[in-house]
Amino acid sequence: RLVEPTRGSVMVDGEDIRGGSAVDLRRRIGYVLQDVGLFPHMTVAENVAVVPRLLGWERSRIDRRIDELLALVGLEREMFRGRYPAELSGGQKQRVGFARALAAGPRIMLMDEPFGALDPITRSGMQSEFKKMQQLLALTVVMVTHDMMEALLLADRVAVMERGRIVTAASPSELLTRPGHPYAAALVRSPKQQADRLESLSGRSGK
Repeated sequence: RLVEPTRGSVMVDGEDIRGGSAVDLRRRIGYVLQDVGLFPHMTVAENVAVVPRLLGWERSRIDRRIDELLALVGLEREMFRGRYPAELSGGQKQRVGFARALAAGPRIMLMDEPFGALDPITRSGMQSEFKKMQQLLALTVVMVTHDMMEALLLADRVAVMERGRIVTAASPSELLTRPGHPYAAALVRSPKQQADRLESLSGRSGK
């Protein structure tokens, strides 16, 4: 509800989002940003606790939740609880970002290119860990990405947008075999073409 619908409706858990408080709606949804967006003056624990504090949770409940989430995202509480964002690597910051997004137990998450700023090795590892976490927690996730390979590997359903409009929406396997739109077809060809070029380079280097 940063932008109100001009027509139609947006439903969350079977309810029209315009029927209640925008603040309550936002606190029911987890957000993971491309640049993580951790508060630099807060420790890891304080960053994770932001939404639970806004919701008025008791201190003991917040502390337990922080420890649970740090364990879930693979960060040792003794080592990371008191650190500040400037003391973390890119991958560690993103893990804290995931923990913060999950703090209030949302069933829905919005993710804006969450792995875009990571190096390829860290990115691949984080993608795999996120997929396991998403399945474990039974989360509904809407993720924006410009990486077609990432979309095909992580998504259950891919919506391809061109100039702000959805031109096709399908499962990864359907998109690969029947893209249904020229722009979607071009996007699907891109990873294949990259793989072919790598194969060609490998063949050349072996001669």
